[in-house]
Amino acid sequence: MRHISKVQRESEIMVMVGDAAPDFVSTAYQDGEFRQIKMGDFRGKWVILFFYPADFTFVCPTELEGFSEDFETFRSKEAEIISVSTDTEYTHMAWTKADKRLSGIRYPMVADRKGDISRAYNVYNEKTGNAMRGLFVIDPDGVIRYMVVTDDAVGRSTEETLRVLAALQSGGLCPVNWKEGEQTLNSAV
Repeated sequence: MRHISKVQRESEIMVMVGDAAPDFVSTAYQDGEFRQIKMGDFRGKWVILFFYPADFTFVCPTELEGFSEDFETFRSKEAEIISVSTDTEYTHMAWTKADKRLSGIRYPMVADRKGDISRAYNVYNEKTGNAMRGLFVIDPDGVIRYMVVTDDAVGRSTEETLRVLAALQSGGLCPVNWKEGEQTLNSAV
């Protein structure tokens, strides 16, 4: 029998750009209520799915606030935002009530207490029991088109996420530092 290392096992289950986004069903806190979220319900729309380590931490609220501030901009680009952590929906509710920066969040804050969703997207940290800071841009067909995982100490940029979304939606070849409204490489030829 051949020995398979942990790294090999993880790489075999790792989602990649071009793969179908793993489906999930979970409870989320959104607009003052608990509701069931199914990833499949977002088919036909672009999705910004981001994972963060934990509620009641330091960098995480800045990210949730940033995505909340840009919520209407994402919506104007026909994109939905979904956040996920390994906290419960009750912890999400308590956090939004305790931290005024989070009181206006309109996108779902998904509970992933057992880490199943985080594992499906290969961002679960077995040592801490938290999700890593992962971001996925999923197209209307449910295909992962962009993904990035960063160190817990570094917050993501909503500006960069919007730039990437616009680039993917352009359908063109977008060079380094391309910005929405600029020519793509295939349109400049």
